[in-house]
Amino acid sequence: MMDPAYLSAFAALAGSTIGGLTSLTASWLTHYVQFRAQQRAHDVSRREQLYATFIDEASRLYTEAYEHDETEAAKLVNLYALVSKMRILSSPRIVESADMVVRVIIETYLAPNKTLRDVVELLDNEAMNPLRTFSNACREELRGRGAA
Repeated sequence: MMDPAYLSAFAALAGSTIGGLTSLTASWLTHYVQFRAQQRAHDVSRREQLYATFIDEASRLYTEAYEHDETEAAKLVNLYALVSKMRILSSPRIVESADMVVRVIIETYLAPNKTLRDVVELLDNEAMNPLRTFSNACREELRGRGAA
């Protein structure tokens, strides 16, 4: 037969241990969830920055391609670097869309120069906006990752 004082002490010790473990687990879980949320926010922010930089660079080169029929390969290096970064971070759909944008820019450089009148005729044409598919794919991916 166990002495009631021991039983009481054992119950108090077990209760303290269980309470401490519960508190420790809750604290760890809270920190883990916060850490994961910060990681996701950082990931989304990094992708947003990458996609915005690509859109800026592609827009600049696409506009230049309408006015010039030759380019230096060095001007395309930054665009290729951005696509390569997307290969590391992004879904295959994003990378395919970015590759398509680069291809359209190169084809535009190879085509005859356009005048402002030519551009007005192309405004309703989907080819005038090669970044639409890319932008839509980016928006869908970022929304899927928790971006607003």
